[in-house]
Amino acid sequence: MGGHGAHADKPCYLHSKHMYNLDRMKYLLVKMLIFVFTCFSIGVAIPVYVVIFQ
Repeated sequence: MGGHGAHADKPCYLHSKHMYNLDRMKYLLVKMLIFVFTCFSIGVAIPVYVVIFQ
């Protein structure tokens, strides 16, 4: 048994301070465009699928 803060998965959290620095992400524009397009596509495809196959 470890003391305070001695978790088995501690190496997974080494970079957690920097995990959400979106402004420093590489290829931010490309990734955001892909994300927005994917969300939009899902938002259109699911209702169309439901209407066709209801």
